[in-house]
Amino acid sequence: MFYSDEMNYENNIKEYLSKEIEVLNEIDALKINASICLIEETRLKGGRVFVFGNGGSAATASHIANNFNKGISFDLKIKHNFICLNDNVATITAIANDDCYENIFINQIENILKPHDIIIAISGSGNSENVIRAVRYAKTNGNKIISMTGYDGGKLKELSDINLHVHIDNMQIAEDVHMIFNHIMMSMLIGCK
Repeated sequence: MFYSDEMNYENNIKEYLSKEIEVLNEIDALKINASICLIEETRLKGGRVFVFGNGGSAATASHIANNFNKGISFDLKIKHNFICLNDNVATITAIANDDCYENIFINQIENILKPHDIIIAISGSGNSENVIRAVRYAKTNGNKIISMTGYDGGKLKELSDINLHVHIDNMQIAEDVHMIFNHIMMSMLIGCK
């Protein structure tokens, strides 16, 4: 196909893909493995996994819950129990309206977290205040935190027990790789059934 010079993105596409490949080559497989082990331990102990994020990270959180609750759990006797805190728009908007947006996640987990429950918090910047508030609450409650971050990891990286970090100052590539983390974990667990 022929395009005018103004409508040719081929070099930019190649540059994007090259950056993504570079980032993927730096991923810490040990941390992904540790995340899988913690999630499986949580399942076997009857714990729940609360997963959440904003914007594109909210979409990733919802996709993770779907993959674990249906994709991985379908034939399991002891099923995964993932709860995506950003999936209920009525709850989120009620909390944001009656309290504040910064409390949309913490309000949902306060006083219901049990000892074997864990958190998967997703924030490209690592500094989303509503994510940080919920994570800090979970930490004081003694729950383990898995996080997915980009950029320098922000506050979330420091608060996490296991941080799956994408070291790049590019939100789109960070979000791409967060979805890859999701699919790697799913693939490993489906392969182990």
